[in-house]
Amino acid sequence: MRFEFATATRIIFGAGTILEVAPSAAKLGSRAFVVTGRTIERARPLLEQLNKQAIKSVTFNVPGEPTTTLAKEAVKQARQAKSDIVISIGGGSVLDTGKVIAAMLTNSGDLEDYLEIVGHDKPLTQTAIPHIAIPTTAGTGAEVTRNAVLISPEHHIKVSMRSPLMLPRLAVVDPELTYSMSPSLTAGTGLDALTQLIEPYVCNKANPITDGICREGLRRAARSLQRAYENGSSSTAREDMSLASLFGGLALANAKLGTVHGLAGPLGGMISAPHGLICAMLLPYVMETNIQTLQIREADSPCGELSRTTALTRYDEIARILTGDVTSQSLDGVKWVKSLCTALKIPSLDEFGLKERDFPAVAAKAHTSSSMKGNPIALTDDELRKILGKAGKQIV
Repeated sequence: MRFEFATATRIIFGAGTILEVAPSAAKLGSRAFVVTGRTIERARPLLEQLNKQAIKSVTFNVPGEPTTTLAKEAVKQARQAKSDIVISIGGGSVLDTGKVIAAMLTNSGDLEDYLEIVGHDKPLTQTAIPHIAIPTTAGTGAEVTRNAVLISPEHHIKVSMRSPLMLPRLAVVDPELTYSMSPSLTAGTGLDALTQLIEPYVCNKANPITDGICREGLRRAARSLQRAYENGSSSTAREDMSLASLFGGLALANAKLGTVHGLAGPLGGMISAPHGLICAMLLPYVMETNIQTLQIREADSPCGELSRTTALTRYDEIARILTGDVTSQSLDGVKWVKSLCTALKIPSLDEFGLKERDFPAVAAKAHTSSSMKGNPIALTDDELRKILGKAGKQIV
């Protein structure tokens, strides 16, 4: 057995920890490039704290899921400001943009040099400048991941820039920042977190550290996602989901993902649905297909370093954690996820304009995704198209 584990240099978790950001930033730099969401309102208290620490700041808005064009403009502005620290406060899109900026400020060349699929996929050679990542949603775990996802508009696909050298210097996870999330945002991001706990647990590169992290994260998501959706002010539910998101990020960064994310990449470049919602629409059908395929394929079907029997056993374990019933088996977990998706009012892919004629292109692009390589069993084009067909109808 061989594995490695890497994460942010320092992680601070807990209610009110946002107040620790400015003093920590003062030890890392004096000219901050602050990346925010659609507006800077959420960041105003932080900007005031930075000013009290004599840290000059320039802000940059990420209004939606970041594109390669937006990332280039952000890097340009950060260079012009001579920024020596990046602080990102927002959802996964904001944090991913912050990682790209911090990395490109120390590495020469163009962004395309370092992008997979549509670029040259060159490795970074220099550690990113100090980056403080502060999530305001509970889903992506981007504050502790070693990659950043960008939309390539000209290629209609999402691609990644990835390297351990991109890991933030400090991740500050304050559950109180998630209290204002709407029910729909809570649902999409929460199911993304759930996906990022399930896929690394059954992936073919799972390891003992990520296994433990996934199990604990699954327990917290199972008991608290619907509660957070129904009562956004529940401090215990929000804390559980912030931890589930953090644990999902730790797991995916040090194991692998699977077909949900393999399909979500191309879909994210083709339809205008948030990443978390795409994962939510796909999750139960990928689980179901994986389980059924593992059950019927020959015993010697390639499953990477995870055996066919082990993968099925892990789906049984997931079902028992989710349902709380020690007699549950793998497909009971699928039923639980479908029921949760119904309760959280998850829509279907066809509501975002995906047509059956698009399925072959999505499947073809998915096969080029690094996430697909982590799936516990290789799925065929026909199996991928069937998943898309099921996710294209209202979940019942």
